[in-house]
Amino acid sequence: MGVFLLQKNKLHKINLVFSAFLVVLLVASLAACNKKTEGATPPAGMAMPPMPVSVVAVQPTSVPVSVEAVAQTEGASEVEIRPRVGGIILKKMFEEGQPVKAGQVLFQLDPAPFQIALEQARAQAVGQGARITQTSRESSRLKELLATQSISQREYDNATSDSSISQAGMMQSQANIKEAELNLSYTRVTAPVAGIAGRFQYSEGALVAAGTSLLTTIVQVSPIWVRFSLSESELKSLGGHVDASHTSEVSLILPDGSDYPQKGKLNFAASQIDAALGTQQLRATFNNSDKQLLPGQFVRARVTTGTRDGVFLVPQTAVQTGDQGKFLFVIERDKDGKNVAGVRPITEGGWQGKDWVILSGLKAGDQVIADNLIKVRPGAAVDPHPLGSPPPAMDSKQTSSQPTSNKPATK
Repeated sequence: MGVFLLQKNKLHKINLVFSAFLVVLLVASLAACNKKTEGATPPAGMAMPPMPVSVVAVQPTSVPVSVEAVAQTEGASEVEIRPRVGGIILKKMFEEGQPVKAGQVLFQLDPAPFQIALEQARAQAVGQGARITQTSRESSRLKELLATQSISQREYDNATSDSSISQAGMMQSQANIKEAELNLSYTRVTAPVAGIAGRFQYSEGALVAAGTSLLTTIVQVSPIWVRFSLSESELKSLGGHVDASHTSEVSLILPDGSDYPQKGKLNFAASQIDAALGTQQLRATFNNSDKQLLPGQFVRARVTTGTRDGVFLVPQTAVQTGDQGKFLFVIERDKDGKNVAGVRPITEGGWQGKDWVILSGLKAGDQVIADNLIKVRPGAAVDPHPLGSPPPAMDSKQTSSQPTSNKPATK
């Protein structure tokens, strides 16, 4: 039993020595491989090629000096139709939501009470006329008696006063007739302006009160007004306070992004800045004969005051923002004459369509990098090609991949 244990211990020691030897051999092999790898140079074909980038060659140009603001349309005339006399609505004489003409009859109120009032006023006028005749005759008769001293002066004066009072009564009667005629005419409610009629607020047979019951509304949509406001910073970019004399053009951008074909002009510009909002209130008028614009619609108003010369336009994707502000990557040459990416700080002047307006930081002929900007680093080698065209490497691959002709050469 002791001999067996002794042999077992010897085998265990041999296994440990063999395992240690294998570990040392493995470590030595790895070290030798690392030395070979560190001492070797990569093949020339394995060097990183310049990164292909699209570039835009910029040239100075002129752009309009303009700003855009959210605006809302409103009718040039928005009239509330209310009856001038109270009564029963007998008939509605227009179509809701349809155009109406100025002077068109919209409602017919019950005219019977006003016809009676007119007849009463005329009857009073007839009676007053008879009163005038009587007092005039009496005054003339007493005048003759006064000449013979048959009556006193007081009796004659009273007769003369009665004649004057009857004359005044006739004037009052004539005024009552005109008032009754006017009230009778008010039973036909007409449109004061041309426009689009709104919804009828009552129904036929309803009783309405004079001056308080809102029957409907009329909105004049051509021309149409557009109301908007500009902040102080926007006014500064336009050159200061805006008014009609300093504005060359006002245009609209519809909700779908298209431009409204008609150009407008300012018809109101506030003379001061709104202290609560810090904006200048403005309003423009536009022709809207085709009724493409509706009151209450939200659009964008673009105000143009002039042009700015000597600026550059670059794609929006080319402009980057860093800690020091906005910048661009442009193509530069390193000491070996290779194309590398260079950083160019810029001053931008807002958007013009789909491009940024660059006020300073570029010069004519600069090639601005417009894509692969996430991978571009200052000083990195790049392979530029015009924006919108494939990289040269892709062109060569496409050319090499085209099948060659198998036709025999002709002599």
